[in-house]
Amino acid sequence: MSEFDELLSSVPHGAWIGGESRPSSTGATFEIRNPANDEVLARVADATVDDARAAIAASSKVAADWAATAPRTRADILRRAFDLVVARKDQFALLITLEMGKPLPESAGEVAYGAEFLRWFSEEAVRINGRITSAPAGTGEIVVTKEPVGLCLAVTPWNFPLAMGTRKIGPALAAGCTMIVKPAEDTPLTMLLLAATFAEAGLPSGVLSVLPTTQPVEVVADLMRSPVLRKVSFTGSTQVGSKLIAQSADQVLRTSMELGGNAPFLVFDDADLDAAIEGALAAKMRNGGEACTAANRILVQNSVRAEFTARLATRVAHMKVGPGWSDTTAVGPIINKTQLDRIAVLVDDAQEHGARVLTGGARVAAPGWFYEPTVIDDIPSGCRILDEEIFGPVAAIRGFDTEEEGIALANSTQYGLASYFYATDLARVQRVARALEAGMVGVNRGIVSDPAAPFGGIKQSGIGLEGGSEGISEYLNTKYIALPPSR
Repeated sequence: MSEFDELLSSVPHGAWIGGESRPSSTGATFEIRNPANDEVLARVADATVDDARAAIAASSKVAADWAATAPRTRADILRRAFDLVVARKDQFALLITLEMGKPLPESAGEVAYGAEFLRWFSEEAVRINGRITSAPAGTGEIVVTKEPVGLCLAVTPWNFPLAMGTRKIGPALAAGCTMIVKPAEDTPLTMLLLAATFAEAGLPSGVLSVLPTTQPVEVVADLMRSPVLRKVSFTGSTQVGSKLIAQSADQVLRTSMELGGNAPFLVFDDADLDAAIEGALAAKMRNGGEACTAANRILVQNSVRAEFTARLATRVAHMKVGPGWSDTTAVGPIINKTQLDRIAVLVDDAQEHGARVLTGGARVAAPGWFYEPTVIDDIPSGCRILDEEIFGPVAAIRGFDTEEEGIALANSTQYGLASYFYATDLARVQRVARALEAGMVGVNRGIVSDPAAPFGGIKQSGIGLEGGSEGISEYLNTKYIALPPSR
């Protein structure tokens, strides 16, 4: 691991509070492990409730000044942060691979995607608009302004340790808010490096804090009880998100919740199968399937299912598993043993119900946490794998006969984050796109995420939007000022 030591030594290992890396209030640390070999990468500060309160104090000192900072100044800081992340793309990509596991090309893709939120919201910072109109009755002027919400808490997941942070930090800073980030316990190093990068870009001390911790329930609960916190943004499971929504009620906090997914990927009989195979590989196997937008259920019209399934299984069977820094790796490790065990249980349950494993279907005997890229067909109703988020490199296939049946199967879930479908008939494209119950629909494409587009779900997949022009609105309050008549 000596080739990685220089990078790891350049990353802050303390909690980031007041513009500097600090030990935790107790001096405690915890290990960050490489999922490809279970080796210890680093030890970082284990932040406590006292550290959370210190972060709030640091934010309170600068909150008013940051809110009053000229939009162009905020935009320039975000743009400099974007330039620095891009200049250090190789370091960020390798760090993501080391602590999260994804192959280096995919990590590089995350860096490009994550950095783009900084550029996008640097441009949105100077486009926060209000309006002024005359009251219809002639009783005065109606002035509508937009103002920063205030201190925000972001709780980010492990699967995209850079992009899930910039997608929240970018709009918050652009709007004039301060922010405390609680990164995932498995992957805090990338966020700590980003915090240091923001400081180098000129972000005032205290505007952004990062609290790595093995006590997330206690630390987050204490933050959410603070009378100065105004908003919480969370990306993660619906189960945890529901608890945070309940906790937010006590302080009547603004919430943005990007929660679980169970994305269908429909292939109709008029689809271009070559394109559909490529789309399925992108939607299912990108990030090793560890994405909330991953295709969780691949629904294929029965008239083309045999050909589609055989071709997909052939492609998946040739995907090499290994450490993310290897040039030949297509699928990296699962994040930890707990998640690996969960994937194995879902596959075993499907087989016990009569599903057929066409390729894969087993753990990989190696140091670290690996699961074979897998294709399962003939999955009957009642299998857990159809209802639960797999979060792994397992393509679960089920057939359908008619368009109506395919749409009904796609919508038969409590989730509604992303959906995908492949078809060429224009009338069908329009019908299906409107009928799918999801916040995002990919038509003849396997990747939908774009910093310039709104990202969010319906039903139990969440509340609120990130990205696009809608993203900054989540961090702004609307104020109405009633002025007397001008004459």
